[in-house]
Amino acid sequence: MKQGYHKQLNRIVCELFAGDYHASNDESLVLSTLLGSCISVCLLDKQNKIAGMNHFMLPGVIRGGSILLNDDARYGVHSMELLINNMMKLGAKRNNLRAKVFGGGKVLGTTITAVSDSNIEFAINYLKMEEIPILSQDVGGNVGRKIYFYPDSFDIFVKKISYNKSLEDAVAREKRFLQFMQKQKNKEAKATNLTLFD
Repeated sequence: MKQGYHKQLNRIVCELFAGDYHASNDESLVLSTLLGSCISVCLLDKQNKIAGMNHFMLPGVIRGGSILLNDDARYGVHSMELLINNMMKLGAKRNNLRAKVFGGGKVLGTTITAVSDSNIEFAINYLKMEEIPILSQDVGGNVGRKIYFYPDSFDIFVKKISYNKSLEDAVAREKRFLQFMQKQKNKEAKATNLTLFD
């Protein structure tokens, strides 16, 4: 996460990267991120003036066909819990939360279509399960997204990006993480393949 003054916006901008989440009661702060196949969920408790946003890469650790909890915020399952819990520590009430969802693009000809679709499905289903209303969403398609979230108004500005160096770098990070996860999965599969000798 990187925070600094943005001249054009005339505000402090908190920029999130994959695995980041941030909760704040500072209404003058702008939360921002760049998304490829990843998802960002923007949450607001307007009554208590608490906002939050995350940026996750995968729904969860998948083992044996089921998604498991993991303490890495690059996974949606943990990222959502961390975000909501941190907002509640600042005074947010769970039943006041409203959501807007972004990302899950199939960008730069990547082969991570299934990941994009899984991320979108997870985010929508998680929010439904938690009974957090989704006020709007901009997901899927063949573009990346740069988003700016204004907590004071719950306005979110989206710049759709078909290509730039930052998006290419973001997608490269996503691919490296997915390759790492595939290696871990292969190691686990080998570890569980036992041969019995009589």
